[in-house]
Amino acid sequence: MTTEPADVSSEGSDVFPATLFAPAKLTLSLRITGVRSDGYHLIDAEMVTLDFGDDLRLSAGDGLEVVDPATGEPIDIGPPESNLITRALRTVGRRCSVSVQKRIPAGAGLGGGSADAAAVLRWAGSTDLDAAARLGADVPFCVIGGRARVRGIGELIEPLSFRARTFTLWTPPLRCSTPEVYRVWDDLGGPIGDHGNDLEPAALVVEPRLADWRDELAAISGQRPHLAGSGSTWFVEGEYPGDGRVVVRTTPPL
Repeated sequence: MTTEPADVSSEGSDVFPATLFAPAKLTLSLRITGVRSDGYHLIDAEMVTLDFGDDLRLSAGDGLEVVDPATGEPIDIGPPESNLITRALRTVGRRCSVSVQKRIPAGAGLGGGSADAAAVLRWAGSTDLDAAARLGADVPFCVIGGRARVRGIGELIEPLSFRARTFTLWTPPLRCSTPEVYRVWDDLGGPIGDHGNDLEPAALVVEPRLADWRDELAAISGQRPHLAGSGSTWFVEGEYPGDGRVVVRTTPPL
């Protein structure tokens, strides 16, 4: 039986407007432990949420707009019906208009779309991690937040004790397609990354220019940068602001 999404404006006058914060996630380490028969990769990762992310404003009606807060210009997101926000609303049987102030860059490895979907699920009171996993591998962790060990295809979440840490993110104007990075990882024979992220060798094949940004951040910080997820963001621990770099801090569970 199919149920049409309800208009949440009928659920109470205090529902709208609603403003949600969708924190980015940072993958501190990532090992690939296997590949399922359906092609999905199994991971063993440590993830944390950050005090940096997108703002979502929900109001009565329908529609989805995504705006660059720095310029006020709309961002092309492709067909709205396939966007993770729209899919999350369908998952919880809700309908509303959503405006996103998009600070998490697309293709940066920071879970921007997953963070937005998770914010919608939390707003609707949904803690069903299986449903979250059907939306995307990073969505279950983004629903819970904090610090956790993440396994399976992302649906197995083991909360870890919170640690207050500061990182500097640097996202180059280069976009890494996660499916493409995983495909190249397979083609390379499943290499083990020598700096905590098994996807780094594949990401550097997909986008060789990432190495230039890595090396520049290394020169600035005196550290060997880590790649965030499948890229393209590099990060180091500590504060190194300036020139588009973003200083962030970890946050407790949501």
